[in-house]
Amino acid sequence: MSMLFDVLVVGELNVDIILDKIQGFPEIGKEILSKELNVTLGSSSAIFASNLSSLENKVAFMGKIGKDNFSSIIKNSLERKKVNTDYIISSEDYKTGLTIVLNYDMNRANVTFPGAMEHLLEKDITDAILGQAKHLHLSSIFLQTGLIKDVAKLFQRAKKLGLSTSMDPQWDPSEKWELNLSELLPYVDIFLPNTEEFKYLTNSPDIASGIEKIKSFSNVVIIKDGEKGAHLWDTKKLITKPAFLNENVADCIGAGDSFDAGFINEYLKGADLERCLEVGNIIGAINTTASGGTTAFENLKLVKEIAKNKFSYHL
Repeated sequence: MSMLFDVLVVGELNVDIILDKIQGFPEIGKEILSKELNVTLGSSSAIFASNLSSLENKVAFMGKIGKDNFSSIIKNSLERKKVNTDYIISSEDYKTGLTIVLNYDMNRANVTFPGAMEHLLEKDITDAILGQAKHLHLSSIFLQTGLIKDVAKLFQRAKKLGLSTSMDPQWDPSEKWELNLSELLPYVDIFLPNTEEFKYLTNSPDIASGIEKIKSFSNVVIIKDGEKGAHLWDTKKLITKPAFLNENVADCIGAGDSFDAGFINEYLKGADLERCLEVGNIIGAINTTASGGTTAFENLKLVKEIAKNKFSYHL
C-alpha cells in the first residue's frame, strides 16, 4: 500500500471566535465589551495540522464536522494550508464544533460546544486510511468522547501497520482525567502533554514523580512548560530546554500545538530528540508573534524569517 502522506492527524474540529481587548470579566446579569473580534480555524488538532503543513509536510486530516457555515470555514482554512480534507466526515446529524475564546493577555478562558467532534468513532478510522500515512498524530482526546474508550486500540492498529505515533492529550473539561496510560502509552512514540495535564494524568505533584509512575511502560514523553521551556524524558533521563521568549506577545492561542508541529517536523526528519525539543520551542514562540494559532505560519520562508529576525535563530 503506497503512502500518500507524512502525517495523518486525527482530532477535533471547531471554529474559534476570539474576543480581544475585553473590558473586564463577564458577570451574570451584566454586559461588557470587547474591542476586537477574530473568527478563525480553531481546534488543537487543526492548528497542529495546518502549521505542520506550512513546514512542508504532506498532511491529511480525519475528523467529523456538520454541514453548516462553520464547516466551510474549517475545510477552506485547512485546504488553504494544503491539508488534505478527504477523510473529514460531514454529518447531517450534528453541528460543527465551536469555541468562544476570551483572551486576556497571556491567559484565556474558553467555552466549547463539541458538536460533531464527540461522534467520531475508532471504527471510522480504517486501516486503509491509516495505511496512507507514515505517522499518526492525535490531539484533544477528552473532547472526543466517541473515540476515547477505543483510543489505545487505534494506536495499537497504527503501530501494527508500521506508523510512528504521537499524541497531545490536551485538557480534560470534566477534570476526571480518565485515560488508561498503561494501556495506551506503549503504542505512543511521542507523548506531548503540558505540565498541568501531565500532573493530572499521572496524579502526581510534580514532573519527576509523574515520570516515575509511567517510565516502565512509556516511550518518549515531552512536557511543555510555557515560559520555562519544555522537558524531555528520553526513557533514560529528563532533559530541559529553555523557551524562546517573545517580548511582544500577540496571544498564546495554539502555542502548544505549534510546539508539537515543530517537534514532529524534526522527528520525521530523523533528528535527535534534543534538536526536536529545541525546534519545538522556537516554533511555539513564533506562534505568539501573531494572533490566532496559524497566522504566523503562512509558509516556511516566513517562519524562517521570524525565527531569524525576532529570535536570532536559524531554522
